[in-house]
Amino acid sequence: MRAEQFADCGARARRTGRTRLIAGVAAFLMLAGGSAAAQSVTFEGATFVNKGLVGVARVPSNAVDQFGETLGGWGSGMALDLEDWSDSWDGGYHGTLYTLPDRGWNTQGTTDFRGRLHRFDITLKPFYGASTANQNQLSLHYRSSTLFNGGKTTGLDPSGVQAATGHFPDLPIASNRHISVDDEAVVHPGDGTVWVSEEYGPYVYHYTLGGKLLGAIRPPEAFIPKRKDSSGNIVENFSADSPPIGVTYNPDPGSPLTGRQNNQGFEGLAMSPDRKTLFVLLQSALIQDLDPNNTKTTRRNTRLLAYDLRGPEPKLVGEYVVQLPLYQDQTTTKTKLLIAAQSELFALNDHQFLVLARDSSAGSTTSNPASVYRSIDLIDISKATNIAGTAYDQPGAPIAPLGVLNSAITPAAYEKFLDINDNTQLNRFGLHNGLPNDRNDLYEKWESIAVAPVGDRKAPNDYFLFVGSDNDFITQQGNMAGQTYQDASGANVDTLVLVYRVTLPTYIPPRRSDDFADGHGDWNDHSDRNDRR
Repeated sequence: MRAEQFADCGARARRTGRTRLIAGVAAFLMLAGGSAAAQSVTFEGATFVNKGLVGVARVPSNAVDQFGETLGGWGSGMALDLEDWSDSWDGGYHGTLYTLPDRGWNTQGTTDFRGRLHRFDITLKPFYGASTANQNQLSLHYRSSTLFNGGKTTGLDPSGVQAATGHFPDLPIASNRHISVDDEAVVHPGDGTVWVSEEYGPYVYHYTLGGKLLGAIRPPEAFIPKRKDSSGNIVENFSADSPPIGVTYNPDPGSPLTGRQNNQGFEGLAMSPDRKTLFVLLQSALIQDLDPNNTKTTRRNTRLLAYDLRGPEPKLVGEYVVQLPLYQDQTTTKTKLLIAAQSELFALNDHQFLVLARDSSAGSTTSNPASVYRSIDLIDISKATNIAGTAYDQPGAPIAPLGVLNSAITPAAYEKFLDINDNTQLNRFGLHNGLPNDRNDLYEKWESIAVAPVGDRKAPNDYFLFVGSDNDFITQQGNMAGQTYQDASGANVDTLVLVYRVTLPTYIPPRRSDDFADGHGDWNDHSDRNDRR
């Protein structure tokens, strides 16, 4: 299916909704009291509630974008334009969703895929009933894509370094001299720009909505991947040991000696509601903070950075340890705890976050169709030790030698919240976790979060929680960088988005963009917002 075939070419309803009862509220209340009862957790004195899955979207694996390239991987990052979020008379909601693909099709080697931002018009009609065979409650209508420029980007593995110039730091570059990026998360502040975090650096890039590169954040030296050069000197080396298609590295660069692990960079990115602080979370522990011989059982202590955006350049003001969740290794009957890496971050306020943590190599098309851990969890850094600006920012001072956290450091509070693998909810929409290993078995990678208000006056803290999958561009009708392709798996993996209704009592909606200058008010404060229920 080409992009224009599923694009919505008609004008859609705007802010016409007024006070009304949500269609289906009675059914929802019955559901909450029945076999699929709402699930709650108490975290730091507040009760968070998962009221259940209310919608699903599916975009086919062979869809293409306006450049004729496969429209895949865009579940790596997503952000809603909340100023465009509205309800309508028929019980639905409408809005604009920005999505971020990662480095392109790379299951058989990296490709020269240019970084870009996609824009979808979306419509949500929540389903509160017992079951349905439909997976179309969320409609995504592809509208356009913007290529990142001001220095062309590529998904090819970095093979060199572009020396720092002006206010730009050293940048990872590929053999074609383009900036190598493996984009993983996006924040849309509403000021005409987006922030994008990626894995190769790991860096954070700042772009206009038109795609112009404005700046880049280089993290402390402890995060920068370093290896020995041919002379034995330890230097920055941004390779993720992900050679281009048809290329074999000789010698193989292997893992860095210090810094981020291969393909374990800045997966999580969030912004505080007042738009003053940018938070970025490493997928799992730095090399020096684990045992390289036992990575999957020692990579627990990852790091969360906080940058103050109020000055001429982002300033590091916070750095905290987040201990990732544990799960049982499915390959053995003995007790063996593995560590679930994180794939996304979302700020509830200036100290609490949603974090998406998951296992790997489990789900549809894999040899193990059942995932053990896919969850939206809660973290709080208010009582955690701030190690920013200390010796820990240097590669020679690990926070967790061989994976054991220094007892002088207090990590963030952590609590499991919403279980994506819950078959009670998935089955209501014809989905499942585990056998049969078919198109309705959830694919391995779930990597993005967005949140929008329900607008229910009787439940003012209720929100829709969107969770997106990354399909790795897996299709048998692919097109990328001027070449057609068929993934060796033989599979066609659609992109799925799940929508839950949740109660988030500590969430502070972000400020509107027109408040940036006057410094007061937030999204909920404005009279031009719909008079919601």
